[in-house]
Amino acid sequence: MTHLSYVNENTDAWQTYLAQIDRVAPHLGELAYYLDTLKRPKRTLIVDVPLVMDDGSIQHFEGYRVQHNLSRGPGKGGIRYHPSVDLNEVMALSAWMTIKTAVLNLPFGGAKGGVRVDPSKLSTRELERLTRRFTTEISPIIGPQKDIPAPDVGTNPNIMGWMMDTYSTTQGHTVTGVVTGKPVHLGGSLGRVRATGRGVFVTGLEAAKKINLTIENSKVVVQGFGNVGSEAAYLFNQANAQVVAVQDHTGTIFNPNGIDIKALQKYVEEHRGLAGFSGAEPIDNEALWDVEMDIFVPAALEGQITVERAKRLTAKLVLEGANGPTYPAADDILIERGVTIVPDVICNAGGVTVSYFEWVQDMASYFWTEDEINQRLDKLMIQAIADVWAMADQKSCSLRTAAYILACERILIARKERGIFPG
Repeated sequence: MTHLSYVNENTDAWQTYLAQIDRVAPHLGELAYYLDTLKRPKRTLIVDVPLVMDDGSIQHFEGYRVQHNLSRGPGKGGIRYHPSVDLNEVMALSAWMTIKTAVLNLPFGGAKGGVRVDPSKLSTRELERLTRRFTTEISPIIGPQKDIPAPDVGTNPNIMGWMMDTYSTTQGHTVTGVVTGKPVHLGGSLGRVRATGRGVFVTGLEAAKKINLTIENSKVVVQGFGNVGSEAAYLFNQANAQVVAVQDHTGTIFNPNGIDIKALQKYVEEHRGLAGFSGAEPIDNEALWDVEMDIFVPAALEGQITVERAKRLTAKLVLEGANGPTYPAADDILIERGVTIVPDVICNAGGVTVSYFEWVQDMASYFWTEDEINQRLDKLMIQAIADVWAMADQKSCSLRTAAYILACERILIARKERGIFPG
């Protein structure tokens, strides 16, 4: 079957997602009849974003919003500002959001957006103008009951605040629920910034129990030290695990006796990268994959665990903090080697779960404490990994395949029961 004429066969993210979906088909019974609905996005919007720069020149940036599947509710997914953003990446990320929200049993579908831009090269005023114009261009298809954006790579709560304000201006009244991940005083939720990293840690604890891996004194390696990687590293550190290596866009550091994560967080905040941190030794980036470890947390961009790297990785447990960090062929190698992989669609779902909480709070105009949010988050994450583990045992398959079976069943039952209009 040919999938969407604009798919470039040389790009990996969408092809990785399609390969993951194909692996689920034999487990779906009569629901496999509807599986093609998950192999193509429901709606794709490509927009031109013209921007008047501070020097008076005009530059054009390409933006996207993809709604992959809306069978279970409005779209949900982040906005990414990065030079590598393209349609295939956004399609894949939107599809993974469809799976993720279904695995967690949240009343959402999957969506994603982005602008191909390097935000570090824009001034604050340019970034605001870019955001407001992009929001205007995608405003016909977003809304609290249609599609709810959130922060992702290269975006933050301030950008969500600008998006909310721009959309509200077009509606003539304040619409806090149009985005999540906003500043708290604009209707954002407590606990949102740290939620994804917390989810990685919580699912990691549950998986470690299942495989009889003791967290205390275990060796942890983290790739990526943004909101997700730094929070996960901090929580593992607090649980008396040793974070022995960390990698970010500026380099890789190693300390066999463990890195002081709180000190590293402070250093990175001041220097915008870990290069030069005195509490560990710099090593070659590729040497990260040879470090002796028990737990590996890939929390950077997709496509990091290749076949060759999978052969070298020494971890017993991989916690996918990033979206799509493992190629399907690498997945097979890790499983053959006895490595347990907690897939991205569960592992990093803490962010979308607290985004759901934020949306609910905005709809009700009633806000919860951070303790309440963390308790609700932990409960949902623990239940989700228990459901997936039970499915994996029942079907004798990997956690990833089990997660996809569970998600696809929920999505395709909704598709079947809603029917296709017109009949």
